[in-house]
Amino acid sequence: MTAERRPPLRVALLGSGGSIGRQAIDVLVGLGDAVRVVALATGSQVGLLEEQARRCRPVAVAVAEPAALAGLDLPPGTERVGGPDQLIELATRPDVDLVIVATGGVVSLRPTLAALGLGKIVATANKETLVAGGHLVMALARTLAAARAAITPGDPSASPLAWLRPIDSEHSAIWQCLVGEDISGVARLVLTASGGPFRESDPGELAVVTPEQALRHPTWQMGAKITIDSATLANKGLEVIEAHWLYDVDYDAIEVVIHPQSVVHSAVLFVDGSLKAQIGTPDMRLPIQYAVTYPNRYPSPAAPPDLLSVGRLDFGPPDEARFPALRIARAAGRIGSRATAALIAADEVAVARFLAGSLDFLGIPRLLEAAVERFGGGSDQAPDVDGLVALAGEVRAAYRAGVVA
Repeated sequence: MTAERRPPLRVALLGSGGSIGRQAIDVLVGLGDAVRVVALATGSQVGLLEEQARRCRPVAVAVAEPAALAGLDLPPGTERVGGPDQLIELATRPDVDLVIVATGGVVSLRPTLAALGLGKIVATANKETLVAGGHLVMALARTLAAARAAITPGDPSASPLAWLRPIDSEHSAIWQCLVGEDISGVARLVLTASGGPFRESDPGELAVVTPEQALRHPTWQMGAKITIDSATLANKGLEVIEAHWLYDVDYDAIEVVIHPQSVVHSAVLFVDGSLKAQIGTPDMRLPIQYAVTYPNRYPSPAAPPDLLSVGRLDFGPPDEARFPALRIARAAGRIGSRATAALIAADEVAVARFLAGSLDFLGIPRLLEAAVERFGGGSDQAPDVDGLVALAGEVRAAYRAGVVA
């Protein structure tokens, strides 16, 4: 008797032109007949999208630039999707089972909520969906998990993380450590951080850091925005906020540890004193694939870790005096979602200004703190999606002009 062949998992990839999107293509193609790429969307990388379309043969594609859509050289029969709601249209297609969100910005919040609202799985590398809208996104994921638990108790899908799947290497690591565990047995989450290129720099050196220096990450090959966020430790602060929402853990139970080798991607400390960690080579294709294939594992294009060649694993505390963005992000998380939405919108502006040369490196955390203080207060700390989008626009408009405080 032959095993029953499962139908392929039908995937829409939003943000196919970015670092995560390009690596996701490698993963999806490598999974062969287990996956069907239904839709691709990118911002402006038209040539790359054409190449990806020839490689994956999607049913539909979308480009942010309307003028570029008509001129695309695509396989015959490929649908062209345009308009302001193109990401939502792709994410909610009836022939899509799983949506990979690899786009940046709060623009991804609406398609994420729309997909979850229709009972689709979302695998996200987009921080804004949780940092700004964690209260909205996780509510839908918990509803889907509860509905599955009522039908099939013990099913792997009876968990919010089966519906809202993290792609960040740190959050994938924690997720893998928690499989089969009860959250009540967790004492602390341990997020590891490489420390970026300036972990041993003194304050005087940080004051004159150039964009070229900040973009030289010692471990990971990533996009410019996340690389600068890693250099300031803002990225780790955003991940603390994400961890709070993903795992329903108090901020006091989330620890950040500097680990330069980036081999231990994160860990979970349990109440009995056991520490469970996930170890792997620094390759984003591994967490991408785990998010797509969960709860199953398949051979991966990522090389396995070689502990003998690593030789040593170092750990140390973060220096929040030199890198205050971590402290600022944690404080914003404790205030609420309005504060974290202001934080992440300000970070987008601050990084863009630093890369353009109109803001110094130490000005990035100054701008973040100013934005949280100016826009993050108020009694409504759980705004709806329209409120979050409006707030993000207000913050961006205020700080693009060059005002820091």
